[in-house]
Amino acid sequence: MSFVNPVNKSYCLEQICESNYQKLLQLMPDLLTLKETAIGLAHHNTTLHITVIESTPYTMTVELSHCFNKNLDEFLEPAVKIRIYLDAQLAEVLSDHARASVAQVFKNPGLSKEIMNYKWRLNYFLQKWLDHCLKKEYQFSKTGACVALS
Repeated sequence: MSFVNPVNKSYCLEQICESNYQKLLQLMPDLLTLKETAIGLAHHNTTLHITVIESTPYTMTVELSHCFNKNLDEFLEPAVKIRIYLDAQLAEVLSDHARASVAQVFKNPGLSKEIMNYKWRLNYFLQKWLDHCLKKEYQFSKTGACVALS
């Protein structure tokens, strides 16, 4: 896969975060009222699992993953942690199963170019994954079970 590297990465990152917010709501229309966990099913696909980690009046942090086994502790991936900014209508990836948060990776805030590149890769991945999930037509229900649909 080729590496996308826009010239105005800051502007493009904001656009992706706006797009990801809309795609999350399209994927799960009840997301903003979710209190705990929801499961997304699509015929002949692994289940999607979304869990609310934190909820405040202006933000919500969730984790979105595919569930590859019936036991939740066995294999949830890519375990993308997403901060949703309710007032700004943005969704920004904080980390995933393979990459730590920006604050853990970059201790020096002066590395703005590297930080922007890191954030860009995380959020671009989410955009493509959400496109895939929308194409598969996942349907969500508020439940705690991780089940496979065959």
